[in-house]
Amino acid sequence: MNKHQTPPQSLAAPAVNTAGRPKLRVLGTAISLLEELRQGAENDLGIDVVFDNNDFLTTQHKAAQQPESYDIYDQCFHNLDIVWYWRAIQPIDVSRIGLWGEITDLTKTGRIAPNARLGQGDAPVKKLFVQPNLELGETPSGRISMLPTTHNFDSFAYRTDMISDPRQVESWAGLLDPRWRGRVALVDEPAIGIFDAALAAQAAGLMSFQNIGNMTVDEIDRLIDLLEAHQKDGFFRAFWCTAEDAAELMAENRTDIQSMWSTGITILNGQGVPVEQAVPSEGYRAWHGGLCLSRTLEGRMLDVAYDYLNWWISGWPGAVVARQGYYISTPERSRRFLTAAEWDYWYDGQAAAEDLPGPDGRIRIKAGSSRSGGSYWQRANSIAVWNTTMDEHNYLVRRWMQLVGRS
Repeated sequence: MNKHQTPPQSLAAPAVNTAGRPKLRVLGTAISLLEELRQGAENDLGIDVVFDNNDFLTTQHKAAQQPESYDIYDQCFHNLDIVWYWRAIQPIDVSRIGLWGEITDLTKTGRIAPNARLGQGDAPVKKLFVQPNLELGETPSGRISMLPTTHNFDSFAYRTDMISDPRQVESWAGLLDPRWRGRVALVDEPAIGIFDAALAAQAAGLMSFQNIGNMTVDEIDRLIDLLEAHQKDGFFRAFWCTAEDAAELMAENRTDIQSMWSTGITILNGQGVPVEQAVPSEGYRAWHGGLCLSRTLEGRMLDVAYDYLNWWISGWPGAVVARQGYYISTPERSRRFLTAAEWDYWYDGQAAAEDLPGPDGRIRIKAGSSRSGGSYWQRANSIAVWNTTMDEHNYLVRRWMQLVGRS
């Protein structure tokens, strides 16, 4: 990438449509670019909202190289590095975020409570606050890089009709268990899949890491070599890119155990596929999403963008993402937009008192079902590592592409 490269002006769409309504362009991924949220923002804010939905790498590259093409960058903290380095986004003024005081400490301090476990890797707080020298750090300031919104605690999923004993999958080591040879899949995203694999290799006693959240070149080489050996032996059935792809693998009975996001699990629950998310003793791989402001925003459109940021943490959007299996940074605001049964299931970890809908209104959770891992606070206190862009990320990407056959 050439830091002096300037995208053509034709990339920038008009900020106001022919009817005079502001048009807000949101660049992101399927994690949070839900049609229900787009329509809700239009109705509540009186604006037009256009979603530009891409995979992780495309979204990140477009955010860094083409800030004129979007107003809001909707991504994750671990995808901030390259975008902030090229100054494609501008700091967010905390004084313009009305509910800043209600955002949980999970992002502000790295822990959901003072004595909670702090996972390795890039906890969001390490990149949250804009320092006087414009570097990102954890020392509180009046400006932030990204408004914290959706987040979750991921592990892997397994078919309960094929793996009936939960003790066989109570560790990340289950992902590399020889018993599941040919029936395993990993997520094809280097900054995510590498940690699923690393946690599995470490738990299985196949490798150890000085810092699993920031691997050395030698550690990356040994881990990828290990995965390539498994790949040549037919161990992995597939590498998937989207939650829909992941769900399809299990729905078609091609895998028994695999990397999985909560959206994939809710899809499978809606289809009646017997699947459960593992609760690994080593802890979860956590991630935290949020919203950034394009550096090109000013005047009226900057005001519109701040309205959108404040709307996202106001309550209703958090209820929508809860039905997708995600958490929001202002949970008490969303509680009033969830039924008691929904709150008890998604946040308190209780059995569903009734059938529960997904974001689209279709039933996804059957009465009597329980969410694995317990309550939000239990899950947030069991983080092994955060999704991270490591120092050797570029090298990792090259080795990962070789592994998945895209070199």
